[in-house]
Amino acid sequence: MTSTRAALLAVLTAITALCSLLLFVPRAQAAASLEQVTGFGSNPGALKMYRYAPEGLPAGRPVVVLLHGCTQNAAGYGPGSGWTELADRWGFSLVVPEQQSVNNASRCFNWFQNGDTSRGQGEAASIAQMVDRQLADTAGDAARVHVTGLSAGGAMTSVMMAAYPEKFRAGGVVAGLPYGCAQAAGSPYVCMYTGATQTPQQWGDRVRAARPGYTGPWPRLTVLHGSTDTTVKPVNMTDLVEQWTDVHGADRTADVSDTVGGYPHQVFHGPDGSGVVETYSITGMGHGQPVDPGSADGQCGTAGAYLLDVDLCAAYRMGKAWGLG
Repeated sequence: MTSTRAALLAVLTAITALCSLLLFVPRAQAAASLEQVTGFGSNPGALKMYRYAPEGLPAGRPVVVLLHGCTQNAAGYGPGSGWTELADRWGFSLVVPEQQSVNNASRCFNWFQNGDTSRGQGEAASIAQMVDRQLADTAGDAARVHVTGLSAGGAMTSVMMAAYPEKFRAGGVVAGLPYGCAQAAGSPYVCMYTGATQTPQQWGDRVRAARPGYTGPWPRLTVLHGSTDTTVKPVNMTDLVEQWTDVHGADRTADVSDTVGGYPHQVFHGPDGSGVVETYSITGMGHGQPVDPGSADGQCGTAGAYLLDVDLCAAYRMGKAWGLG
């Protein structure tokens, strides 16, 4: 009897050990919802913090920060962009900051204000504090934190990549702007509608000045922009390429030029031969986030205001480039 119980105990112990080694298998449907988090730091930018994590998410998983566009909010942008769906599918957590109308009447992140775009200050510091809180609470992988956003959120993505490069492995700017564009152009509107006149080195110097003394590694960048965007002109994608190829020490001749989903796609390699900047020009698309509603591989997102069904899901493309899938 004793030997039988001992044998049974040994089997149960072995099964438990094996289960602890199994990879996280995400559920087909979301088992969690956006959760508001308070007390994540001094919050100098007076932002709200929301987060999302699939049920049963183990430690050591990546984190993605999502920054919504003007007039949007966390609850709409997280699912609408497809990122909550991918978090379930691939197993990672999300941090979804939300702007308050008291800070900006249109609920845009203040990507053009020095006090909100400098390291240790304002909204940039609040977002950095949210990342730290999420990593602590979920035991997330600090080496696999990514940031992405649409429009003003895309411009704020550039801010986070420049001001806190050590926190982010990669960033994704959707219909956004390069770091320091408003200051270079003298106005956020000139930057949006015309672009700023800067050389690649001047663009790169703006990023380097945001984190004095930092020598890398720098975040990789993926950019998606509609070719007929009249709210944030496509020249800003060109400026982003110039800025971040200069930061990475890469030239501005694409090493890959092809089409993905029928849209022009380019990849620029750094000195070590790895891709450091990637672009998608979404032919015929206006201002918004590309989505491709559906359940097939490669599809994600829900069409809506500034969430445009163009048969290509930006979140999926970024997630695959970042190794999340």
